[in-house]
Amino acid sequence: MNERALVELARKGDEAAFEKLVTLYERKVYATAFRYTGNEHDAMDISQEVFIRVFRFLHTFNLESSFSTWIYRITVNAAKDHLRKQSARGELPLELMDEESGEYTVEISDSTYDPVELYERSELRQEIRHAIDALPTDYREVVLLRDIGGLTYDEISRTLDIEVGTVKSRLSRARDRLRKFLLQNGNKPFSFRSKE
Repeated sequence: MNERALVELARKGDEAAFEKLVTLYERKVYATAFRYTGNEHDAMDISQEVFIRVFRFLHTFNLESSFSTWIYRITVNAAKDHLRKQSARGELPLELMDEESGEYTVEISDSTYDPVELYERSELRQEIRHAIDALPTDYREVVLLRDIGGLTYDEISRTLDIEVGTVKSRLSRARDRLRKFLLQNGNKPFSFRSKE
């Protein structure tokens, strides 16, 4: 069954169809929320909020539009709302901490990798995350949606309600800033894979 048919059934109250839509998008919604917040607990909360909003407002969705763009827009807005509330309360983002030692922990799924290489990759991921967090909001949004979320220029344009040319311009400037930041912090020359 295609996505449009699932949306139509879910709009009519078909719970199984709605569950299939959740299954189709839960990973991408979570990944987008995680890139905004930087921790899994907030990303899970935001994901839950997104699907609650989708359920409540699915009847308002225009069937002629892209469902993926609509759900990404809801995700971005929910993440921004969460960060605004967190900022207003003066909360700092949570880190994944080992309860016994109190140190930051990283789960390693395959122990056959070289520990030095794993450490370096982990460090690079953290550097990239810090670099993305340091970007102005307009730049950070397009990087998250394009390079992390995998959305097309058109989908980003519709999600953020900006022109495609603006998306490309912001993405180019954001990537330049990220590259400079990473080079200044001693990383090897870094290039983004284009998904054009």
